[in-house]
Amino acid sequence: MKATLGRRNVVKELLKERMNLLVVAGLGSTSWDVTAAGDADLSFPTWGAMGQAAMLGLGLALAQPKRRVLVVTGDGEMLMGLGSLATIGVQQPKNLTVVVIDNERYGETGMQATHTASGVDLAAVAKACGIRSSQLVSSLKKISPLRKIIHATPGPHFVQIKVKAEKVPLVLPPKDGVLLKARFRRALLGGSADVLPQEA
Repeated sequence: MKATLGRRNVVKELLKERMNLLVVAGLGSTSWDVTAAGDADLSFPTWGAMGQAAMLGLGLALAQPKRRVLVVTGDGEMLMGLGSLATIGVQQPKNLTVVVIDNERYGETGMQATHTASGVDLAAVAKACGIRSSQLVSSLKKISPLRKIIHATPGPHFVQIKVKAEKVPLVLPPKDGVLLKARFRRALLGGSADVLPQEA
């Protein structure tokens, strides 16, 4: 079945009324998608950390168990970090959702086909790793209900969303890693963000 969903519309719908949701965006296209939906202090785009988005999200979810955490990443980035799904399956963080925007392409290196184009089912992999709430989505009507899962339903959750293989304009977040870390910490921790761990 040919994918018809546009990635920007999907991410914009997922982040609608995001409130205090903590968002980790994977390398490349998903960082641009999250930024296009509205750059926010509680968004943490990864510049060059391929394969690490799900693990960053897991660490954040474990450190902040009262906050909801959403990882938005791509199929290429997720394929590079498949081991993270096993770790999430073992840890079972109730506040974590991992969404894979699957265009079946490596968007940052020339749109070469990824393994999902040959039938690799990431949602099935996630389920086999112990993430029982795992699904493959290809219909627009199923996107809005995902917000309830992200914000209120105990997880962990994994969602693989099939989207068109399209080139969309770049909408870049700030490139300064120190700035991104500092603004995220400040938005998350408030005044205590400026206190070093050994001083706390």
